[in-house]
Amino acid sequence: MTDSAPTPEAAERAPEGPARRTPGRRAGTGSAALTALLALLLTGTPAEAAPEDPSAPPGSLSEAAPPPEVDAGSPGLRLTGGASLAPVKVLDIKSVVEELGGQERREDTNTDVKFALQAEVLFPKNSPKLNPEALSRIEAIADEVEAHKATTVRVFGFTDDLGSYEHGKLLSKRRADSVHDALASHLGPEVTYEVRGYSEDYPIADNSSEQGRRKNRRVEVSFPRPGADPAETGKGTESGNKPAGSASP
Repeated sequence: MTDSAPTPEAAERAPEGPARRTPGRRAGTGSAALTALLALLLTGTPAEAAPEDPSAPPGSLSEAAPPPEVDAGSPGLRLTGGASLAPVKVLDIKSVVEELGGQERREDTNTDVKFALQAEVLFPKNSPKLNPEALSRIEAIADEVEAHKATTVRVFGFTDDLGSYEHGKLLSKRRADSVHDALASHLGPEVTYEVRGYSEDYPIADNSSEQGRRKNRRVEVSFPRPGADPAETGKGTESGNKPAGSASP
């Protein structure tokens, strides 16, 4: 990448170097999955390391509630001779729903709710100014925040890997600020925000195709479910917590 500032037409479109690729996932067989599950239940050791999910931005996940206690000596478990239980943990179940051809994506887990909106449905090209039609989408997310009684909301902006990294950092942060301002106009002062721009970091799709780059140009809004612990998230970043209704300089 070069140090010169990209032109408005080339900021998100004209490549300055090879597109970065996201490693693909390995597909496991049903028998392999069963073997791994049995190994975890009986010994606590996985039979084979599972492929990891794409990297998540720091502070984007809430802490899960502690797992329930299980009596390893209970006769109802019917363990075979010499077998023992692995340490108990809560498995995080994720539900993903995409609408409008992927323009809007919702992820629900045990601890968090996350919305990802493609930049094309929120902003004009290379601009942090919201489209008029974007406001209704953001208002619907604000309604979800209220319904879950969330008091911490994360707003993260992202770009693809075309254009300079520095320009993408600035644009993604300004777009996150715009979404924050729209959310704050609907939510009360008890809500605090973590607002950040990550440029091309943390892609969710392959940047070598326009379809993948479109998914990566996005703003994510997430918040913890009731009972999840949002503490210790978002610390050590350039943005930190942002009070409701405040604006970036």
